[in-house]
Amino acid sequence: MTPRRLALITGAAQGIGAAVVRALAREGLRVVATDMNAEGLCGLVTEQTVAGHEVHGRVLDVRDTTAVTRAVQEIEDTLGPIDVLVNVAGVLRVGSVLEATDTDWQVVFDVNAFGVFRLSRAVARHMVGRRRGAIVTVASNAAGVPRMNMGAYAASKAAAAHFTRCLGLELAGSGIRCNVVSPGSTDTPMQRGMWTEGTDAAATVAGNPQAYKVGIPLGRIADAEDVAAAVVFLASDAARHITMHDLYVDGGATLRA
Repeated sequence: MTPRRLALITGAAQGIGAAVVRALAREGLRVVATDMNAEGLCGLVTEQTVAGHEVHGRVLDVRDTTAVTRAVQEIEDTLGPIDVLVNVAGVLRVGSVLEATDTDWQVVFDVNAFGVFRLSRAVARHMVGRRRGAIVTVASNAAGVPRMNMGAYAASKAAAAHFTRCLGLELAGSGIRCNVVSPGSTDTPMQRGMWTEGTDAAATVAGNPQAYKVGIPLGRIADAEDVAAAVVFLASDAARHITMHDLYVDGGATLRA
């Protein structure tokens, strides 16, 4: 009997990452959920086990190259080949570029860009020999459209997105597909953490001309499940002829600029 496909997800304890875990588990994949948040992982694994899904939790810091390499090898040795990697782990620091510190930028890039590189490199080294696999990086529509007070985040996501496309070109000859999902405003803890008095989902949908930000044409903020559905598609055989693609899931907010 052929084992069910195995997926590795980073940033899995909440928000989009947790939604991706749930969605892939519903599709019948075995899932390894990783995050720095041990408590959140424990709750997610318990929830999915009760639901009858095979989800394993592992605390992992994507900033640690040695830990990443070791984790990938141990997963391959104990659970089998990793068929799907989804890079979701991300951090956000907002504020003026002029007031940002070197540390602010280093922290954001170390997770959002270098973390994607570390995981993708470690997993792809195993995938190449098997000549199959799918890598999906969750970036942001801010990677393609300038945003006020989001210089580090937008730049790090642009780096992650373009890296993933370049990786897709390198790995295409080995039958490995690499794609990007770029969400817009999505109802997650990260998004809610940006809301202050007078800003909420309704204000996000309406837009803010003073910040040169249009609203959301579809008239709603995304759910994490909307983003997860795009990830599931790109990781599936239904997308077998799609690689180096960047799928925006933002309700039209960027006007696909």
